[in-house]
Amino acid sequence: MIVVVVTIFRCNTQLPPTTNVIFPSNFIWGAATSSYQIEGGKTDGGRGPSIWDTFCQESEENCNGDLGDITDDHYHRWREDVQLMKALGLKAYRFSISWSRILPTGMVNFKTGDDDTNIEGVNYEGVEFYSRFIDELLKSNIIPFVTLYHWDLPQGLQDKYGGWEDRAIIPDFENYARVCFHFFGDRVKHWITINEGWTVAIHGYEEASNAPGLLGKDVGGTGDPYLVGHHLLLAHAAAVKVFRNESYANDGKSVIGISNSGDFRFPLHAESLDDQEAATRAIEFQLGWMTDPLYLGDYPKSMRRILGDRLPTFSSDEINSITGSKPDFLGLNHYSSALASTPTQPPQWGGYWADQLVTLSNDLSWKKTAMGWNIAPEGAKGILLWIAQRYNNPDVYVTENGVAVHDTSSEQAIHDSERIDYLEGYIKGFGEAMTEGVNLKGYFAWSLFDNFEWQYGLSKRFGIVYVNYTTLERTPKDSAEWYRAIIDSNGGKLFSSP
Repeated sequence: MIVVVVTIFRCNTQLPPTTNVIFPSNFIWGAATSSYQIEGGKTDGGRGPSIWDTFCQESEENCNGDLGDITDDHYHRWREDVQLMKALGLKAYRFSISWSRILPTGMVNFKTGDDDTNIEGVNYEGVEFYSRFIDELLKSNIIPFVTLYHWDLPQGLQDKYGGWEDRAIIPDFENYARVCFHFFGDRVKHWITINEGWTVAIHGYEEASNAPGLLGKDVGGTGDPYLVGHHLLLAHAAAVKVFRNESYANDGKSVIGISNSGDFRFPLHAESLDDQEAATRAIEFQLGWMTDPLYLGDYPKSMRRILGDRLPTFSSDEINSITGSKPDFLGLNHYSSALASTPTQPPQWGGYWADQLVTLSNDLSWKKTAMGWNIAPEGAKGILLWIAQRYNNPDVYVTENGVAVHDTSSEQAIHDSERIDYLEGYIKGFGEAMTEGVNLKGYFAWSLFDNFEWQYGLSKRFGIVYVNYTTLERTPKDSAEWYRAIIDSNGGKLFSSP
C-alpha cells in the first residue's frame, strides 16, 4: 500500500520542471461531453422532455436566452463525430445517456414474461440510437465511458414528485440504471452513475442557476440541497447494487464509479492553522460531501458539526448500502482552485456558502478563464494528493478538465493558445501527482466539442473542436491537434525538452 502524506499549502502557480513523469502504457486519454449539451434532437426518436428543456424555456434570463433543441446536433451527426474522435486519436470517449430518451417519462414497468422488445416505458428508438453509437465507437477502437446521469432529469419525475427532493427517485433511478445495464452492458465496461452531485444540489436547489431552478430554503426559497445530495448518493448506491448483484460485473472487466466535483483550496496564510482548517473544510463541503460516505461511511465530520440536523442521516441499512457501493474508481472533475481563510466576522447571510465558515479569495497572480475561474495548475496536483491521503489512494480518472477562454471571433476561437497553455499546465500537475504514487488511470479533456454550457447557453466554448452553431460544421482547434500529439506520445511530449 502506498501511503501519501499531504500538506495543504500555498505555492507558486508555476510547477517545478519535471522530466521523470512517465504515463503507463495503459493510461487512458479521452475527451468528454454530455447528452443535453450536444445531442439536440429534442423530440426526435421518442425523446421525452427534461428539466433543462423546461428551465431554458421558462425565461429568457435562463440559459442566456438559448435553447438546447439543436446544440451540436450530435443525434443526427454521430457517425461523423466518431470519425472525428478517431482522427484525433482518442482512446476513450465519455458521454452520458439521456434518461428521457431511454425512458420518456422517467419510469419503466417491468413485468414477468417481458422480453427485450416489450418492456413498458422503454423507448426503443432511444435504445437503438445509443446501441448503434456504442457499436461505432468500439468499431473505431474507442472505449465508451458511459455516465447514467448528467443533470437532464426527465421532466415527468420533476412534475410527479419534485425530482431529487423525493426518495421516490431512488427506485426510479435504480430501474433506469437496470435498463441501461441490460441493453448496453455487454459492450460498455466503464460506467459512471452520477456526474457532479454537488452541482446538481447547489446550482439546482440552492442557487437556482441550474434546472430545476430552485432557491434553497435557507436563502428564501424551498429547495433543500442537502436532502438532494442525500438522495443522489442513495441512488448511486442502488445502481451499484444492481450492477454488482445482477451479474453485470461478473465478466471481471466491467467497473463502475462516480464523478465528483473537486476544486482545490489553499490556505490563504500557509502558516495559519485556522486557514489550513478552512481550506480542508472547504474541500470537505464540496468533494468530501459526495465522496466521504462512499469511502468512509458518513458525511465529513465538519459538515455534521456545523449543519446538525439540517444534514440527513443514514439509517443502518443505508450505511450498509452506501459503503457497499464503494466505487471501483473515483471520477474527478477539476477546473480551478482558490485561497481559503477563516472569516473574521459571522456571515450576514444563510445557505450553503455561509455554512462552510470559509472566506474564499484569489491569488492576484492567477489568470482567469472566461468563466471567471482561477487558473492554478498546482491545484491539480494538490487535489489528487488530497484524495489519495483521505481515501487510501483509490483508482482515479480525471473525468473532466478544461477551460472556456476569452475568444471574440471564430478565428480566435480556433487558434486557442490560451487553452493549450491551460491543458498543458493541468495535465502536468496531474502527472506530478502520479510521481508521488497517486493511482491516476486516465484523463478526459472537457470538452470534445463546443456545446450548450448550461445556464450560459451557447455563449461559453469549452471544446477542443469548434462548432459553428449556424452550419453545425466541426473544426478541430489548435488544442485538438496539440492534444492528439500528447496522446500519440502518451504524455511524453509534455515533459520532453523543446
